[in-house]
Amino acid sequence: MADSRDPKGLLDAGERLDADGLRELQLERLRASLRHAYENVPFYRESFDKAGVRPDDCRALADLARFPFTVKGDLRENYPYGMFAVPQDRIRRIHASSGTTGRPTVVGYTENDLSMWADMVARSIRAAGGRPGDKVHVAYGYGLFTGGLGAHYGAERLGCTVIPASGGMTARQVQLIQDLKPEIIMVTPSYMLTLLDEFERQGVDPRGTSLRVGIFGAEPWTEEMRREIEERFAIDAVDIYGLSEVIGPGVAQECVDTKDGLHIWEDHFYPEVVDPITGEVLPDGEEGELVFTSLTKEAMPVIRYRTRDLTRLLPGTARVFRRMEKITGRSDDMVILRGVNLFPTQIEEIVLRTPGVAPHFQLRLTREGRLDALTVRAEARSGATPEIREAAAQAITTAVKDGIGVSVMVEIVEPESLERSVGKIRRIVDLRPH
Repeated sequence: MADSRDPKGLLDAGERLDADGLRELQLERLRASLRHAYENVPFYRESFDKAGVRPDDCRALADLARFPFTVKGDLRENYPYGMFAVPQDRIRRIHASSGTTGRPTVVGYTENDLSMWADMVARSIRAAGGRPGDKVHVAYGYGLFTGGLGAHYGAERLGCTVIPASGGMTARQVQLIQDLKPEIIMVTPSYMLTLLDEFERQGVDPRGTSLRVGIFGAEPWTEEMRREIEERFAIDAVDIYGLSEVIGPGVAQECVDTKDGLHIWEDHFYPEVVDPITGEVLPDGEEGELVFTSLTKEAMPVIRYRTRDLTRLLPGTARVFRRMEKITGRSDDMVILRGVNLFPTQIEEIVLRTPGVAPHFQLRLTREGRLDALTVRAEARSGATPEIREAAAQAITTAVKDGIGVSVMVEIVEPESLERSVGKIRRIVDLRPH
């Protein structure tokens, strides 16, 4: 039966919990997850023992702060199956990161894990405005990356029709959107801009498609990019969050009716925000590094996993669950330029509000003598005159200096000359000698 917060009866049982019921459920599940990890994963048993804590020491949610962190390096050191907590014959699927910076991180799922994951993505699509019967164009990559299959099974769980387009073949994607008429697209925001370029190249008005909702994730993006996409596609653009080490997409979702940050599905993933340097837990409302503990995962529980994503926790609005602000950047994506901390999303905000410049840019790090230098390479919009380009370069230079406090060089390059994304975008090109 629907309650006063859910007059249409759309929310599931977890979403209908009140605050006290949620905290009670979280503590019960947290204690069980700590026991499961300690009893079945040698890494966690050794880690807890070294820190002098046992699962039963967690008597309140705040006690989680006594337990040690898990970092990506721990997963790589236990490659491939050392973090699994169930026998191999219970594993139904394996995903992995790309491993571009070292060994890949391997994650496993039991049948129950896959079902929970599908439930969370279905909940996310529904919060974004999706309904049973909608057609969902999934342009996330399929394969070991969690995006494509995570979105796929979640959309099916909700009762949607899935178009498994995957990434790449951009011209074909545009044709499929025109012919099959999906209502929803799930894709990285940078690839959505690539699709936008292709619509315009084909002479098709992107505002005239059947799409009404875009669910974007897998990389940080700004409010300026939301406005760009919504205006040029005439859709609602909402954020989805996840990472393979925790489950994949569907850890948190922005609700289409509020667009005020992502509600974390706290009945399955317990969040903390910590000081990136000291590891101290910060109160809600303060910005720091996002940390997750899984509450219901069987195959690979994670305890206090440091995501490197920077955000802050806020009270719930459209749901009882707390919200996280859109990710402002990653601590490992931060560029320290002459003592100033700089994130690609800060440059994105400036580029997207500069007249004459397209929403495609790249940051090139070089070294001049003993000092690092940063060049912002941004594409001119089609038809931008030399005078407009010169003014845009000056505007970006000034905005970076005034807003971030560091001097950069700016190059306005020809339209369509920068690398295009078919998945996660590479914003920083590091040309410094190592």
